[in-house]
Amino acid sequence: MSRPIIGITSLVLLAIACGSSDAPMGSGVDGGMSKGEQLYRMNCVLCHGGNGKLGFNGAKDLTASVLTKAEMTARVSEGKGAMQPFKNMLTGKEIDAVVDHVRALAKKK
Repeated sequence: MSRPIIGITSLVLLAIACGSSDAPMGSGVDGGMSKGEQLYRMNCVLCHGGNGKLGFNGAKDLTASVLTKAEMTARVSEGKGAMQPFKNMLTGKEIDAVVDHVRALAKKK
């Protein structure tokens, strides 16, 4: 009986994360998403949500982060807790772009 509840809950959370439009489009070319936002949406939105506040699976509210840019870069690169490291999946420039996007989310709170 608990399996269907877990499955339904997972689907609802996934739908919320994927359908989140709380974060406005970035400042990329022609009003499209920036590279950092694109990478964030591909790699981070499932746990952190489109606006950085989802907190699924123990993920931190990124809009409340007090980490420096260097600390955040290290966290994305190396991972922590349930968050996987991205140093083998993203280039240094891509990680910097994601960090810049996350820092912009914090400023928009």
